[in-house]
Amino acid sequence: MFPKNARVYKITESIFNDSLFESIGQFVFTPCTSQEAIKTGFAEPVPYSSNLAAHADGYVLLAMKTQEKVLPPAVIAEELAPKIAETQQEKGRPLSRKEKQVLKEELIQTLLPRAFVKSKVVNAFYCIKTQYLVVGTNSASVAETFLGLLRKALVSLPALPAFDNHQLNQQLHFWTQGKNLPEGFALGAAVEFVAPDEEGAKAKFDHHLISADEVQSHLQDKLVKRLELEQEGKISFVVKDDGSLSKIKYSSILTNQNEELGWDDVQARVEADAILGCTTLINAIEAINKNIGVNDGR
Repeated sequence: MFPKNARVYKITESIFNDSLFESIGQFVFTPCTSQEAIKTGFAEPVPYSSNLAAHADGYVLLAMKTQEKVLPPAVIAEELAPKIAETQQEKGRPLSRKEKQVLKEELIQTLLPRAFVKSKVVNAFYCIKTQYLVVGTNSASVAETFLGLLRKALVSLPALPAFDNHQLNQQLHFWTQGKNLPEGFALGAAVEFVAPDEEGAKAKFDHHLISADEVQSHLQDKLVKRLELEQEGKISFVVKDDGSLSKIKYSSILTNQNEELGWDDVQARVEADAILGCTTLINAIEAINKNIGVNDGR
């Protein structure tokens, strides 16, 4: 329950109410049937619990499970080729692109029952106090899928990206210079630049001193694409120019705080770790937004 990636949203109306747990129960995950290619629904965020939402000390823990049938393109192509050839021979002419696509879709339906199944769980949490919703992914499409699922359950979900991208991009430039960093944070050792022209030349540094002249010189003609920040003894992560957080790492000092609890009670341990991880990440998010300004949609 220590998120490794995050897309953060500001919910402008509280979504925590008595009907929340009942509402998401209408969209519980069920496996794909033989003819379904993909299924998505809410799953239990805490192992060995039947609850689709867990309330833990000011946080609502959620999880989305997606199951997808996997058909390798090479398999489809191998099965499709003879069908196209046979149909062309029957019709006495080459098939149009549309006709080939119809054959392909029909073939996929026949292959689905034999396809491999791939499942993935994305965890998320909602902070009741700050009204931040954190989805544990750096993929915009996955986050949108989660928001869409939650929106179906709640009917309405007024959500904005937590960080104002214009202000964030400006601050990334200053932060890279070591200026006006979020309170309690220092520069990490990773940064990536990209030129704003058509060529989009890039310069990437990992495990490098960001204050070095060879790094700083790229600020003259490039924008900051991503930058690592760290808070000693707590957390480090890479802030990207699209507002996502990736490569989130928690210090061993932090992650070891609950070791005395052990794992005899799995649910209690998971919830304790979740509270610790969520609180640390929310504090970091608030530090960033105090620095750049909260996205209020204006």
